[in-house]
Amino acid sequence: MNTTMQEYNVGSLEDFLPRIGRVVELGGVQLALFRTSEGTIYALENRSPHPKGGPLAEGMVSGCYLYDPLYDWKIDLRSGEVQAPDRGIVKTYPVTETAGQIKVCL
Repeated sequence: MNTTMQEYNVGSLEDFLPRIGRVVELGGVQLALFRTSEGTIYALENRSPHPKGGPLAEGMVSGCYLYDPLYDWKIDLRSGEVQAPDRGIVKTYPVTETAGQIKVCL
């Protein structure tokens, strides 16, 4: 099993508008990246954990939570966990910022 992680440059901090999702495809994986009002960037798989699926990039961000645009599920951007009473998890990816450049590890 290959556990090597690769780091991808996805742009500068200014490329990500606060509270607006942006879709990025890396290594065959479609990600939804979000910048919070505080300036932190999170990367999640761009797929709702709801049984019917759907994209997450169009969701609304409030604090460290994302509200699924189709089902209004509340998802923690830090862990990917869906908040009660709903259940599920979204895969999250590590994000780093170096000299204003944003990088995602896959």
